[in-house]
Amino acid sequence: MPLRLEASLRQSQSRGSRAVAGCPASGLRYNEPMHLPLAAEPPSRLAHGMRRVAVLFPAVLLIGLWLYGTPGGMLGKADAIGYAVCHRIDLRSFHLGARPLPLCSRCTGMYLGAVLAFAYFALRGRGRAGAFPSWPLLVVLGVFGLAFAVDGLNSYLHFFPEAPHLYPPSNTLRLITGTGIGLALGTLVYPGFNQSAWRDWRLEPVLRSFPDLAALLALAAVLVLAVLSDNPLILYPLALISSLGVLLLLTLIYTMLVLMALRRENRATSWRDLALPLTGGLTLAVSQIALIDLGRFLLTGTWSGFSL
Repeated sequence: MPLRLEASLRQSQSRGSRAVAGCPASGLRYNEPMHLPLAAEPPSRLAHGMRRVAVLFPAVLLIGLWLYGTPGGMLGKADAIGYAVCHRIDLRSFHLGARPLPLCSRCTGMYLGAVLAFAYFALRGRGRAGAFPSWPLLVVLGVFGLAFAVDGLNSYLHFFPEAPHLYPPSNTLRLITGTGIGLALGTLVYPGFNQSAWRDWRLEPVLRSFPDLAALLALAAVLVLAVLSDNPLILYPLALISSLGVLLLLTLIYTMLVLMALRRENRATSWRDLALPLTGGLTLAVSQIALIDLGRFLLTGTWSGFSL
């Protein structure tokens, strides 16, 4: 029995020695400070800053070159944005004094309608709502799109005097149908962006019901009347907002593409997390506008709209 106990004690001491040998504190004297191996350091702030510079520098450079090469003044810059997406035909545009607005009547309604939809959803507390409207509401939005297409085709056929057309086109109809399709675009792009960007996007429709749609349409009617007022104090800010609407839509769409390309969807928890993707989207949006501006100016030699 004593021999067995002695062997057991020796075995326990051997195990303890091996455990101590593998401990970071082995070999230390009493009260001697123990230095544990350091964990791997996270990416440095310098590396993160370099990534920001790599994204921000091309954006600032491109925007600076575009601002330098386009007509002066705020309306001049707005004209240059419209120049990239709209024919800007004088007879088919509303006027601020003697000059046409940056966008034709149809495009003015479209981009103002999209901005109105974005503002409406945000102010109604649907900041991160990511569900599309129900099918009945989508059908109504589809009717807006159909009206836009029919009026656009009818207006286009008016270029050819012998071609049949349904009714005499007018800038008022172009504005109304453009506003309708703008509301539809805003209602589709808004949840699409939220689904792509936010980690905590909500499964809640941005447009909830027909009364909700009626409220949005009432605001759109006020917007149409504001454009038709022909008041320079109203048309001037609306002209700038319509052009910014072009930039906003393109930036959001390109930001979604950037997030998908980098596989960064559904990771953002704050707007700060989206700073670089949004900058990339803005850079691509300005690149598109700048390239179309350059190509059209080289072909026409003027910043004015097409003439009939």
